[in-house]
Amino acid sequence: MTEPTPTPPQDAPAQSAWAYLRFRVNRDIGMALAWFRSKWAQSRLFRIMASLAGAGLALWIAVFVWLASDLPEAETLLTYETPLPTQVRGYDGGIVHSYARERRVQLQYADFPQKLIEAYLAAEDKTFFSHGGVDFLGTANAVFDYARKAGTGERAVGGSTITQQVAKNLLLGDEYSVTRKLKEMILAGRIEQVLTKQEILELYLNEIPLGRRSFGVQAASRAYFDKDVDDLELHEMAFLAILPKAPERYGRKGQEQAALERRNFVLNQMEANGFITGSERRAAAAKPLGIVTQRRERSVDAGYFLEEVRRELIERFGENAEDGANSVYAGGLWVRTSLDPQIQLAARDALREGLLRYHGGRAWTKPIATIDVREGNWASQLQSSPLGISYRDWKIGVVTSRSGTSARIGFADGNEAPLYGLPDALKTGHVIAASPSGNGWNVRTIPEAQGALVVQNAQYGRVLAMQGGFDNRLSDFNRATQAMRQPGSTIKPFVYATGLDNGMTPSTQIDNSRFCYYQGANLGEKCIRGGPGGGGQHPMRYGLEQSQNIMTVQIGMSAGMPNVVSAIAKLGIGKFDPYPSTALGAGETTLSKMVAAYSALANHGRLNQPTVIDYVQDRRGKVLWRADMRECRGCSMAKWDGKPMPRLGLKGTQAMDARTAFQVMHMLRGAVSRGTATVLNPLGLPLFGKTGTTTGPKDVWFIGGTQQMIAGAYVGFDQPRNMGGYAFGGTISAPIIKSLIEKTRAKWSDLPPVAPQGVRMVRVDRRSGKRVLDGWPTDDPKSAIIWEAFKPDTEPERYTRQDEIAARRNEILQLIRAGRQSAAGAVVDDNPDALPGMAEEQGGTD
Repeated sequence: MTEPTPTPPQDAPAQSAWAYLRFRVNRDIGMALAWFRSKWAQSRLFRIMASLAGAGLALWIAVFVWLASDLPEAETLLTYETPLPTQVRGYDGGIVHSYARERRVQLQYADFPQKLIEAYLAAEDKTFFSHGGVDFLGTANAVFDYARKAGTGERAVGGSTITQQVAKNLLLGDEYSVTRKLKEMILAGRIEQVLTKQEILELYLNEIPLGRRSFGVQAASRAYFDKDVDDLELHEMAFLAILPKAPERYGRKGQEQAALERRNFVLNQMEANGFITGSERRAAAAKPLGIVTQRRERSVDAGYFLEEVRRELIERFGENAEDGANSVYAGGLWVRTSLDPQIQLAARDALREGLLRYHGGRAWTKPIATIDVREGNWASQLQSSPLGISYRDWKIGVVTSRSGTSARIGFADGNEAPLYGLPDALKTGHVIAASPSGNGWNVRTIPEAQGALVVQNAQYGRVLAMQGGFDNRLSDFNRATQAMRQPGSTIKPFVYATGLDNGMTPSTQIDNSRFCYYQGANLGEKCIRGGPGGGGQHPMRYGLEQSQNIMTVQIGMSAGMPNVVSAIAKLGIGKFDPYPSTALGAGETTLSKMVAAYSALANHGRLNQPTVIDYVQDRRGKVLWRADMRECRGCSMAKWDGKPMPRLGLKGTQAMDARTAFQVMHMLRGAVSRGTATVLNPLGLPLFGKTGTTTGPKDVWFIGGTQQMIAGAYVGFDQPRNMGGYAFGGTISAPIIKSLIEKTRAKWSDLPPVAPQGVRMVRVDRRSGKRVLDGWPTDDPKSAIIWEAFKPDTEPERYTRQDEIAARRNEILQLIRAGRQSAAGAVVDDNPDALPGMAEEQGGTD
């Protein structure tokens, strides 16, 4: 029987090849070992050379292990976040400012112009797309240059590729040493394994330091040419490509020729590498550098507002990178604010005009600051100071010398000029404001009195503008939010509101003849008479329109001062004491709080806390925080359910009866049409508001507006003192608001205010408050018949001839009683502004 022939396995060829390979390897290694043993035994020189080579290899391995042991991981670049400044936008989305200590803008690779990329490749690393992270020829040249310059103090050429520069800038730092260079080379190889060439270039072009506090080519493009990268011309791209070699040198004054030579070298390299043609190179080389010395201002002049935003952001997200991923100066936040640039600039100008108007022809008083000019570094001292001014053509400078009637002024750029209009008190070293005059400069006076102005959306609490002084570069103290001042008569509307909540109506008759108050057993009773022409009984409206102190205190005492201060506290104005003086503005608060409280009057009693930030997004657009936390249920339905359109609920808290708020606002319209704020009446808007003048006078106020928008302003000295007997809210602060409205007239609605449910509009006689049925109101502010707002079942009775006779009789009886009490020994004070228990400086007069 014949044996069958075995069938070879299917993978026999592969097994044979593998067996052959093992055979060859074993044979070759064996032959090499045999050769090495033979040479080692026969030659002493071979033994020495082999030992040295082995030691060198061991040393290299040890050094490599040592260098690589503490290197950062290249993988971290996959999630690397460029430290970016915070961009601040206004109410319409336009950029108004950025919070940045360094200029940084992050772009994607596709955003960089191809010619700009080629300029950097020609200047820094022409073999970038072909090497593995290290250019060994360039490295050898760098080693030779390092050896040649050793001991001379000169810095050798770097020889670094773009990948090595990324490793240095992002992972290692700029230490000048051989060790750092070796680490850089190791990391470059690792980076090339982790990132694509395009990703490496994107990091490089976004992170490279290029001088003028600029990191990345977009920021540098702005800093040197005031352009975006896609607007750059070829010669400008070539200039930016020379900056990595010496970022703080080529952009300086006096280095123009060196910059031109280096720029033209880059253009030559671009031509040699085929990136541009000869004609393109010649045209670009013929152009000047074109570096700008003054960038266009890209920030709205809203220093006080923007500082308030910055403070809130730091409190919420932190300031620097170590404070968190969304910090103000590294997180790349996008912040939408409520700032309206047009209203802000108008508010700035209106307040400045008002302060200068009040200052009038007063003499120069004191310098802004004082510096020592004897050491000769006055220019650098000015440069390092935060002082500045943005008003007309004024500049901040220092008096560098004065001799009799001649003086010179120096500026931060080092230039000097003659100074004219010298006050007697002006001395060398005084930092002042000045404006151009002929071949020199004239001394200008910064108003000593200061103030603030706030504009707020009444329905949502969004602050549209905030000016906390003449200029935040001269004083960063924000008088809108930080200055605690007595509100004077601007507090009165809330006293009247308390009266309305406690049974009174706008037609309730209030005695304006006098107010008596028991001071104790030793002092007895003290009485204060009303002002001339205002005695007798008057409707509540009259007291608010004409800012009558006696009537206000009578209302506050009748309603209960504890109720008054409780109402004031609910509106966020502050915690005041329940004294009669509080009804006239004793106590302290801020302009911002008062504007918010008046906004509640316009908003049917709903109080919104003032906000300057609408919402905050991270660098990828995710909303991190928003001021309006209301939910809109049903807004994201995939399909309409047939029900009414979903709407957001009401915003804010109900701090006051809606009907009461409207009644007070309606009465305050009379203060504009025929009361203490008639300066605003010609504007033709449905304005309401209240003036205020504290005793002294030390502060003058006006707060008011429409149902949509409220504005408030005050003027006074930072260290309160008498402003002069002619200073009133109606003559100083109300004109400031008038100027603001005139500059922004289109922003103000002329729609009449809308009353809440439960308010009845009734025709009444303006003087008596009685109901009228046989006449109609007119547009004349002095019309005898007006519309008045009442709650249900509180409307007054009809006015008759008998009411007129009774009113006259009561007036005569009041005079008779006053005479009898005076004869009986009661103390009567003729000062309508002084109240018992109130310090002389407290209270209000208008």
